Amino acid sequence: MTLFNFRSGLAFLAFVGCVRAADLPAPTAVDPLSPLLAKPLYQFNEAETGRYITYLQTAEPDLRKRIVHLARKNIGQPYDLYLLGEMPFETHDPQPIYCLGKSDCLVFTEHVYAMALSRDWTGFIRLLQRIRYRDGHLGVATRNHYTEADWNLSNRWLVHDLTAELAGPKAVPFEEKIDRSKFLLGRYGLKTDLPVENFRDAYIPLDALESALPHLSDGDFVNVVRTSLTTGSHPNAEIYGGNAWVGHTGLIAHGPDGTVHLIHSAEPAVREEPIAEFIARSAKNAAAPGAKQRLIGFKFLRLEKDPLANLRKIDGADAPKVTLPNGAGF
Repeated sequence: MTLFNFRSGLAFLAFVGCVRAADLPAPTAVDPLSPLLAKPLYQFNEAETGRYITYLQTAEPDLRKRIVHLARKNIGQPYDLYLLGEMPFETHDPQPIYCLGKSDCLVFTEHVYAMALSRDWTGFIRLLQRIRYRDGHLGVATRNHYTEADWNLSNRWLVHDLTAELAGPKAVPFEEKIDRSKFLLGRYGLKTDLPVENFRDAYIPLDALESALPHLSDGDFVNVVRTSLTTGSHPNAEIYGGNAWVGHTGLIAHGPDGTVHLIHSAEPAVREEPIAEFIARSAKNAAAPGAKQRLIGFKFLRLEKDPLANLRKIDGADAPKVTLPNGAGF
């Protein structure tokens, strides 16, 4: 573990260090960045990460290319679920607020987006918290726990939902009864008085995916929609009963031949694969003995052209606006 100081003057504990070389201008042989070009991102320490973020902003001005570059540079990063919490600012979840050496699906996506949009280490950490928490207010109760009902809506400055546009009349509706108070009490022992939300959304079913894929761009956000394995006379009976949810996330990239790929963090490590291979493996897993869920479709969210300009309209000139649990500036 490492200790480091932040702009606020607070010191806090964090995990250190939780690919291929990118087609970027190479630094000179004496440049300290030279060793980092061939080194996986998840093996960087904080100082190296900060230097690389700064370098990448100049070396690659295209945001989408920076996102794909960073995602690919993290291929091989070990997977670990429930990585991040609010330590040392809260004790409900004792995990730290960032991790470089490991990731789960959403941690991977958040870190890549935050790094690609930032110019230095401090900017990355602040933007990461703005992405992870509703209105940038750090706390377990304001964390974007539900991807479809929290994360997607809280980060509308960063991405916008393409699902209805891509699916058209083939979009499949689903409903969820989201009880955040029950979740927070059961997971963290935290008592809150949050209203139950009857959330409605839609996804692109697998049989409509082929027509949607050509419209996706590098850096777009992927929501993988799953449902419980149940029996019923209607093939979609369990969906309309409210048992569909976003159970996985990742990023869109295109292979050398133009094939749509998914870059995502899943057991055992971050990988890149054609989305068709992901679907085939998911179907195989659902058919295995003891399987409890299956893939039924996707939601796709388009990366905004200038997310930081959008965020400044919300947070003001000093965006990103991030506050601690006690309301103090971060």
